[in-house]
Order: sequence, then C-alpha cells, then structure tokens
Amino acid sequence: MLRRNTTALACSAALALLLTGCGGTGQDDSPGTGKKAGKVTFWSFVKGSDQVAAAFNRSHPDIEVTFETVPSGQEYYSKLTNAVKAGTAPDVAVVEYPQLPEFAAQGKIEDLSETLGPVVKDRFPEAVRQLVDLGGSTWGVPRDAAPLVLMYRKDFFARHKISVPTTWNAYRDMAEQVRKADPGARGGVLFTDNPGLLTALAWQAGGQWFSAGKDAWKVTLDDGPSNRAAAYWGDLAREDLVHSLSSLDPFWTSVQKNRTVAYVCASWCAGAQQATVPDQKGKWALAPVPTWDGRPASAMYGGSSFVIPKGSDNSGAAAEFIRWITTDPEGMKAWVSSGTSSMFPADPALVPVTRAAFGTAYYGGQDVYAVGQASYEAIRPGWTWGPVMGATNTALVDELPKVADGTASLPAVLSLAERTTVAQMRQRGMKVTAP
Repeated sequence: MLRRNTTALACSAALALLLTGCGGTGQDDSPGTGKKAGKVTFWSFVKGSDQVAAAFNRSHPDIEVTFETVPSGQEYYSKLTNAVKAGTAPDVAVVEYPQLPEFAAQGKIEDLSETLGPVVKDRFPEAVRQLVDLGGSTWGVPRDAAPLVLMYRKDFFARHKISVPTTWNAYRDMAEQVRKADPGARGGVLFTDNPGLLTALAWQAGGQWFSAGKDAWKVTLDDGPSNRAAAYWGDLAREDLVHSLSSLDPFWTSVQKNRTVAYVCASWCAGAQQATVPDQKGKWALAPVPTWDGRPASAMYGGSSFVIPKGSDNSGAAAEFIRWITTDPEGMKAWVSSGTSSMFPADPALVPVTRAAFGTAYYGGQDVYAVGQASYEAIRPGWTWGPVMGATNTALVDELPKVADGTASLPAVLSLAERTTVAQMRQRGMKVTAP
C-alpha cells in the first residue's frame, strides 16, 4: 500500500521555533477525524500489546489492528525514525515520555490536538498531561504513569528494628543499619547502566533539566536540586552503602539472594518483584519514596504514550484504537490480562481495573495501588524532557560505571552530560541559552 511522501516533514509551529531547518510540506499535517474503520498497523514493545490488539479486534469489527512486536530501546526508535522517512511507518506506535519531544520537534508524529487532545485534557492529571502536551499541542496519549515508591523487606526491617525512612537523611541511616545488620546486604542500588532512576530522583528533588523559551532551550542538568540528589547518591555508592549494579540480572539476583533488602523504584516494580522473586511472597512491602524535607514529593521512573506516526494511512481508526487502549476499562483489562502486572494507569479512573487484577497476596494484603496513587498525586509539576534525550542518556550511561568504581563523581557526570547535550542540540541547529 502506498503512503504519502513524508521526507519533508512539517513541525509544530511552536516547536519549530526551537529547531532550525524544519521545513513544511505546504499541506495540512494534522490528522483528520477520518473514518473509524479499516486496517491499522500497531508497533509496540510493551508487554501485553498482542492481547490488547486481539481484544480490540474482537470488540471493533469495523477496524482490524495488526500488531507487530518491535525491539525496545534505541534500536526501536531508530527503526521508527527510518520507517517514517521511508513512508512505511505504522499507524500507531509506542513512544516513551522522554523520547516524545524529539519525535514531535522533528516532525515524526502527528499533532493530535484536534482528535485526541480533548481526551487528554479530560482524562489525565497535569503530572502526566504535561509530558504529552508540548508547544501548545498534544502529541501522544498517556498509557501509564510510573510514580516513585520505596520497596523494602518488611521481615528484615522488623527483625533488625529498622524504621522505614521518610526522609533522605533517614534513608542514609537505614542503609547504614542494613549493612551493620548484614554486611552482605544493602538498602539501595545505584544502577550503572540505566539513567532513568537518577533522572527521576533529580526530578523529585526539584530539578528541571530542560525548559523551552520562545526561541531557545535552557539546559541545566546540573542545577542545584539535581546536584544535591547526585551528590547524595554518589556518596552512598562511594561509601558502599548501596550496591552499584546493572538493572537486569545482577540486580534481581541480589534481591533473590537477600543482598538487596530495599530499593527505590516505580509502581511497576511491584509486579516485576512478584514475577521475578515469587518465593519471597509476604516478605516485601511498599512505602512512599523518601523526600528531602519530609513532605510528599515524587516523580516518574518510566511510562509511555501512544502516537500516530507521520504517514499513517488510517489516522481516524488509529485514533479510535489509541483512545480505547488508554481510557476504556476493557482496554485496560486487556493490558493486564497477560500476566502479573502492577501497571499504574495514567488515567486515574482506570486504577480500580488494574488494582482488581493485581491482588494483594504477595504483599501480605497491602494495597500497593494506594501507595502508587499517593505518589502519583505528589509528582512535582513542571518537568520537561529534552529534545535529544537519546544523546543525554548515552552520555550519562557512559559515565555511570566510573561513579561505581570511584573514578568520577555523580555531579561531575551530570555536568559532562549537560555539555554533551548542549553540543548535540547546537549541532542539530537548536538554540540553547547559557544556564
């Protein structure tokens, strides 16, 4: 099937001010309402996407969704970019929140303001809406939120009379008590291959890495709050109060072997913990993430949205599919039908659906969604993801192992990543003001 030429992609007028060399096609680039029927191709790496597509097809006989699984990470975003350039993009695709500004600014996705903007405005809180509404336009529809939580071994804490920390000062005390109680155990983890948690902790502290003015970006990865969080976690790692580990097998092995008895994560970790370490049923609990002043404050560690890539053959049906999988209770049931999941819906009205599917047995009757809800409500407003997050994250990941082996400080890593980010933005023709 032929698709329209997308080699000369138009940018949003608001975002184009921050990006030079963005030419328009001279045509209307916003998706029309379109006929809500026909065929839709769907790319996703999110667990349960195949079940969601099948459930939608059963309930929408006029629309046929064909699901195609894709790799996660940068390989996927390169694949999607190349498909848009070649005119072979899918009708619906997943884009994580950090990558959305780059795809919007470079004209790779449709402006959804007319079709799905009212849905986003009506159904989603500011904490997540601000991640998909950019430059006065709506570019994606949120699927899930990922509010921070503290996971901890309640049996270990009870046995050694360790209190659950509510502040970061108390968290350090907890980490020292854990190591004293069991020299092989630790009360936290600094991930050496994933900057997502570090970013969330900077956000929670009050950092604002990016802000967009009328004609230029301001980049401040090493602002005061971010440096405070980085120095704190760098010291914990340097003093061996937390593990420095990969976020995949080494981390879960440390949990299975009772070497990690507390860690900061997001709401989705409740399901991952249950699925990966089922034999520790009844031993774990969730608590609010500690804060600097004891007052509730949170951020997101993860989360994704759905977009319509430029070149979609059937944007009307694509918009209907996105609406259903993000805001319809039956769509949410389909997401969690494929296995253990503590996914936290971005749409608060759908929390009862996922709560009922998850259950409370593993956590000894605790309602983990109550913790997630409080954290979601405490997410600091005003966070903006940058337009070259792939380059930013690579710069961070390249240096994190040096923090673990003591050859670099975490605040210095932020400063280096800021310089790399600014250089990349300027190389792409973006205007950046000095912090």
